[in-house]
Amino acid sequence: MTAKYLIFGATGSIGSSLVNQLKKSGHDNIHLVARNNADVKKFSEKLNFTYTVADVLVDKFVEKVKADISNVKGIAYCVGSIDLKPVKMVTEKDFDKCMKLNLYPAFEIIKAYQETLKENNGSVVLFSTVAVKRGFSNHSIIASTKAAVEGLTVSLAAEFAPNIRVNCIAPSLTNSKIAQPLIENTILAKSIAKAHPMKRIGEGKDAAAMAKFLLTDESSWITGQIIGVDGGRSSI
Repeated sequence: MTAKYLIFGATGSIGSSLVNQLKKSGHDNIHLVARNNADVKKFSEKLNFTYTVADVLVDKFVEKVKADISNVKGIAYCVGSIDLKPVKMVTEKDFDKCMKLNLYPAFEIIKAYQETLKENNGSVVLFSTVAVKRGFSNHSIIASTKAAVEGLTVSLAAEFAPNIRVNCIAPSLTNSKIAQPLIENTILAKSIAKAHPMKRIGEGKDAAAMAKFLLTDESSWITGQIIGVDGGRSSI
């Protein structure tokens, strides 16, 4: 059986764009994973890809995915959240909830597919946020959690080299379902856009283009990197 690219969060803004870009580049060996049955079924049938309906917050979700696909060439974990609160309102449960979505499942997935990734000289792409590098108010939960994702990235890149590459993309705010509370207000959206040197909010295709590059053999000499796709906000 042909080794496949495994895309988690395949119906989200970045995930769906990544799938479409891989398809456009001639990659038909793709398996989609998402929690909404109707959405992922419709998307997979449109592109003629296999899929699994699974929620990363549910126990033994990895076993469910592995029952459908065992031979993997690459993994992109395009699942995330935007958890914003002032420090005085932050609780331990907030951190726990954020870690359970952004960090723990990614680790379990990589651990479960480690051997097949090694056999196929595979690649793993994780996602962080520009807020790890730049300090933003109310970002203590998500920035701390994504910093852990960046730490996981470089640690695994060192441990798995030279057989498996592990990289991480750190986007700025992207037009997506989870970002709607921030960008549905036109005035606020324009203000956020102006904070970026490129003067716009990111689109799913922006981070997806980098993810496609890192996931495929085009980037065969790149590992252990945290790459900003943020309209210049992290450095300018």
